[in-house]
Amino acid sequence: MAVTARLPKIDFLAREKVRIGVLAPLSGDSAAWGRPGYEGCRIWADWLNAKGGLRIGNQRRLVDIVAFDDEYDPVRAVVGAKHLVLEQNVKIILMLGGDTVPAITDILSRNKMLATTLLPSDLSPDTPYLIAPCEVHPIYVVTGVAWLAENFPNLKTAAICAQKDALGLPSVASYKAAFEAAGIEIVKEILFPAQEQDMDSVVEGMLSECPDILCWDTAYEPYVHALTEAAFKRGFRGQILSCTCDNYQSLIAKTSSDFMEGFTFQFPDFDDPALNDAQISFRRPAEFFAEFNRRFPGEWSAVSWEYCAILEMWRNAVETIQTVEPLPVLSAIKMGGYSRNVFGAARWWGRELFGIDHALVGSWPVVRIREGRARIVEFRSVLDWWDRHGDILKNHMRAYGQMWDQRLDQQTVIARSSAGHKPLVRS
Repeated sequence: MAVTARLPKIDFLAREKVRIGVLAPLSGDSAAWGRPGYEGCRIWADWLNAKGGLRIGNQRRLVDIVAFDDEYDPVRAVVGAKHLVLEQNVKIILMLGGDTVPAITDILSRNKMLATTLLPSDLSPDTPYLIAPCEVHPIYVVTGVAWLAENFPNLKTAAICAQKDALGLPSVASYKAAFEAAGIEIVKEILFPAQEQDMDSVVEGMLSECPDILCWDTAYEPYVHALTEAAFKRGFRGQILSCTCDNYQSLIAKTSSDFMEGFTFQFPDFDDPALNDAQISFRRPAEFFAEFNRRFPGEWSAVSWEYCAILEMWRNAVETIQTVEPLPVLSAIKMGGYSRNVFGAARWWGRELFGIDHALVGSWPVVRIREGRARIVEFRSVLDWWDRHGDILKNHMRAYGQMWDQRLDQQTVIARSSAGHKPLVRS
């Protein structure tokens, strides 16, 4: 026995893989916020499996990423959620979130399934197993507005547009709160249907008031491109502000480097030198960025790193508590009320805005295009802004029906109409 105790422990490879679900749009207008996230997960899984997989006790368990394309459609999301939970026996579901979430909330709750969203505006007390541990859309957009106001005090007016859906509405409320807090007047606001194709007329309406800033809100990638090109053709040379600017190199080619210089948004390339700072929690960001672009050229987007950043947090919790079961892992992830997001120290927060402290909120980067590259100009604390201007944001969220208590009744109606019947429960 004494000799045996001194022998090195041997890890055994378990036959059964741990399945991880991705329920996101892999096609359609919103695919740029789903497909690249899934692709990032594939890289994460390949890197982890190459090292033997998850270490649980004396076992090594490989992981398998199981994806379902919900096409950002609630009916498809119901089918996908049932498939992942009941048939694939996944241990966590990674989602974009938004309009699809109300339809599957009951499935997640009945099966006590740990799920993540990139949109904390999905959160409510009715979603106890849903967390937002990475992106805190849309409240981080306030950092971009605050940075512009401090660094370019000549910017006095703004025109804003947004698609009228679960991505656009809370985002426009956040931008309007940020503009109000910064003393920037909104001279034009245009809300368009999510299926809108005529971006030329949207830009024409926005330019009619001669704003200093054009704000694309959280428009889908095709819309951001169409809006930007329309502004270029009409000779706009002021400040453009957007939540995202995926594939911005294509926009530079279609417009000009001078026109895109200073375009401000919230998502850096991961070879950004600022990501070498000690506060950054994402391991080997430049290496990941290079590998992603090698394997999926032209696909890098705002979410390419986000789903796998969540998985790394999940892996740490799993290996700490030695189980992949959803509820213990959820408790481990939220233990103590503090953690780290990709950009540094963060706190589990959200009760005042979402009714539940399930959003991991800390600092977020402000990004500008400089000499043809997206570069971080500053990391800003979202919670510092909230402490000063939280009441303004709540007022605007309530004006758009986006406070958690306002959404509960709407979600109940949507869920019942989309699901059609009570979901099965996994045995």
